[in-house]
Amino acid sequence: MKSLFDETTQNEIETRIKSLSSGSSPSWGKMDVSQMLFHCQFPLKIALQKEHPKLKPSLLAKLFFKKSLYSDKPWAKNLPTHSKLKVVDQKEFEVEQKGLLELVTEFSNQKNKTDWDPHPMFGKFTTEQWGKMQYKHLDHHLQQFNV
Repeated sequence: MKSLFDETTQNEIETRIKSLSSGSSPSWGKMDVSQMLFHCQFPLKIALQKEHPKLKPSLLAKLFFKKSLYSDKPWAKNLPTHSKLKVVDQKEFEVEQKGLLELVTEFSNQKNKTDWDPHPMFGKFTTEQWGKMQYKHLDHHLQQFNV
């Protein structure tokens, strides 16, 4: 599994984000491209302690979904999104694209961090797991928009 802490992988993700346009259409799902760019910022902000959503920890989520966050197995299309992480209002493409690129860089610069705060829903992750799951989430949504 690739990691956002790998410089080559970071560059790949940034290139894919930059290749999106305001007219990019999804292959699945309900979000438009600007909403997706905004949505993809949530996990990075959580990792960087810029967002503190009140997500109720679930034993089922920890037992059955946590490992899928950083495993090699791709996520299925149209997975449900936690209600607190859904984006329904309109967003400005350029603002969200720039914001996501900045967060990718900021997160990737944390590759030597060893003491991470627990995720509000899934608990503790290692640095390696954080890097893999951030890549996997971004890759999933970039594939959604065919980049």
